[in-house]
Amino acid sequence: MKVRDDQVSRPGRVGTTPIPVYDADAIGRWSESIARFLGTGRYLAIQTVVVILWIALNAAAVTLRWDPYPFILLNLVFSTQAAYAAPLILLAQNRQDTRERALAERDRLVNERILSDTEFLSRELAAIRLRLEAVVTVDDIQQLRNDLQREAEELDTGQK
Repeated sequence: MKVRDDQVSRPGRVGTTPIPVYDADAIGRWSESIARFLGTGRYLAIQTVVVILWIALNAAAVTLRWDPYPFILLNLVFSTQAAYAAPLILLAQNRQDTRERALAERDRLVNERILSDTEFLSRELAAIRLRLEAVVTVDDIQQLRNDLQREAEELDTGQK
């Protein structure tokens, strides 16, 4: 029987016993869906109806009183709900913060690349402008031609 190296490196774990897989991402997605539901008006409406029915049945129906007036069981239900809802909401917020941090980092990298490209293009434009200053244009040639014609005319008039 061949034993895998990773099983040998862990003392007391030689064999083929399955290791339970913990998928943190699945739990995170589940917590986000619960946090999204807990933050809706639909949830508040359902919870309000349940509380009203609970109190009405325990206050009015004498034979159905499973939680008499101080409604200790209802308080326990709310406490349990809060004990689980708060960490789920925090987990969902942490995941959202992680996504926002990754998005901000990506935006920073894109902005950095755009800045680098802009600086490169600015340098290239400056180099092109410097090269164009040394290039003779049609206007320059016409100006030189006019100057030469004027000089030639002055020489011709001066020799006569």
